[in-house]
Amino acid sequence: MANLPRKLELFYDVLSPYSWLGFELLCRYQNIWNINLQLRPSFIAGIMKDSGSLNAMRFLTAVNMEKPEMLEKVSRELWMRIWSRDEDITEPQSILAAAEKAGLSKEQAKRLLENSSTDKVKNKLKETTSAACNYGAFGLPTIVVHMDNKPCVIFGSDRMEVLAYLLGEQWLGPMPSAVKGKL
Repeated sequence: MANLPRKLELFYDVLSPYSWLGFELLCRYQNIWNINLQLRPSFIAGIMKDSGSLNAMRFLTAVNMEKPEMLEKVSRELWMRIWSRDEDITEPQSILAAAEKAGLSKEQAKRLLENSSTDKVKNKLKETTSAACNYGAFGLPTIVVHMDNKPCVIFGSDRMEVLAYLLGEQWLGPMPSAVKGKL
């Protein structure tokens, strides 16, 4: 019988380029390492007390609550806007543009943006941020590996070799598909 995937939580904020690195690496490795990657949008200001990405993180929380299958693509597009193309991610029209580019319809994106200002979404983001703090997060990305019914907390996107060791897996570098000839 094959081993069940191990639960791994990634707490992140699209304002953090280091979160982006961790996000991309873990998305690439989720099938290679047999992990159940749970993306947990968090508000870095709730941890570090200063950030401009509250609207984006509320939007991602709404996406996670209503269209979780789109969370990876929308998160990536917000990172591409701010860190690759030096575009805004705080204004509603910017968030809508990112959502549409990621594959959400204009109607879905508008509804999710409207929902992102509801108490339900705001409370969910606070809850996720508090969960990260309860694990001892002091910045993002924070990765929580659940092994033997206890959490192991790793901070930073430069700890993938440590993560591989904890999982009993092999670190194949930042482009594992290139190693396997699938680039």
